[in-house]
Amino acid sequence: MRRGNKRKFGREIQARKALLKSLVTALISHGSITTTLARAKTLKVITEKLLTRAKNPSIASRRLLSQSIGTKAVSKLIQTIAPTHVGRSGGCIRVTRLGQRPSDGAEIARIEFVAP
Repeated sequence: MRRGNKRKFGREIQARKALLKSLVTALISHGSITTTLARAKTLKVITEKLLTRAKNPSIASRRLLSQSIGTKAVSKLIQTIAPTHVGRSGGCIRVTRLGQRPSDGAEIARIEFVAP
């Protein structure tokens, strides 16, 4: 396992956190998004952890989630997405490769929630 090796996306820490926060919020609000493969793989790890936290809908979990993402996304995650994945112990997100982007050749992927 490669521990401690994070993808940095050519950004400083605050810009990277803002990028990942906006990607997580977009994924929760839209259900699926198309992005680069590296971003999708990182987003999968982060969103799985948030979804696991949302399965226990206590006030403490809600406050911990709202530190990472916005309030609207937290309420949608707890009320609509988490109850459909309660029986699953993981693997709630699917990353599908879509090929390369014509302009720069970057690997493109679609990330989405698995249907219950």
